[in-house]
Amino acid sequence: MPQSPPATYRPPQVPTVDEVAARERASRLASRSIKTEAKVEGLKRLIAMLDLTTLEGADTPGKVKSLCQKARTPDPGSDPDHPSVGAVCVYPPMVPVAREQVADADINVASVASYFPSGQAALEERVAEVERVRDAGADEIDVVINRNAFLAGEYERVHREISALADASGEKHLKVILETGELETYDAVRLASRIAMDAGADFIKTSTGKVKPAATMPVTLVMLEAIRDYYRETGRPVGMKPAGGIRKAKPALRYLVMVKEVLGDAWLTPERFRIGASSLLNDLLLQLEKERHGRYHSKRYLSLG
Repeated sequence: MPQSPPATYRPPQVPTVDEVAARERASRLASRSIKTEAKVEGLKRLIAMLDLTTLEGADTPGKVKSLCQKARTPDPGSDPDHPSVGAVCVYPPMVPVAREQVADADINVASVASYFPSGQAALEERVAEVERVRDAGADEIDVVINRNAFLAGEYERVHREISALADASGEKHLKVILETGELETYDAVRLASRIAMDAGADFIKTSTGKVKPAATMPVTLVMLEAIRDYYRETGRPVGMKPAGGIRKAKPALRYLVMVKEVLGDAWLTPERFRIGASSLLNDLLLQLEKERHGRYHSKRYLSLG
């Protein structure tokens, strides 16, 4: 939610990240075994936590309509308790199309803004785009931070710009993309996470999906720990969204384990945890069928996305 920024901003001291320890802990969490009953529940939760995404230059209204149909009914031949996805995420011109398609469903419309993915535009132009997306009917707005300013140590500027984007988003949920693949160190990821939360981010997000590396478990762990410490200090919960490169159910389940270990069950909801993905959904459906019925569902029965 938007917050009134201080006249000047200086980020608080954040803990130094032990990179070796972060990688080791992420590796331990990734090795946890998951019982069948918990796995089924985890797969269903992941479907409800998906931001089903299409962010391509060739996107058309027809493609977005197809994506929205898949979001509403991920597997038409499935058991009736299959959830719908958390949101569909599209470029700004496609927001009205998506809004119309999911108007009567419990699915949010998300859109990237602030000159995604580079953020290379004047602040006034980025703010104006956020306002257009908000007014077009988006429920959630994903914006990118000014990585040039951050890497130059202009932390007050980064905070001021995110605050302006938060104000422009109004009551809509603001998801702030750090683009961790460009931040170089875990310490930088930790600091950027704190600045974004201080500036009013409702979610912090790893990546645009356009830069490699995108989401990784160690980076996500660092961001989750930043959320944990911020919540303990302020009492304000902030959501987490790893995005980019998560294509299979097995690693996606590992992210859920990590969220539970660091933040607890209160974060195992679509309101506080999302995964940005375009190809993960079909594998979640295939694995859910396997766990429930002992066989894989034929891919030809899955709707196209």
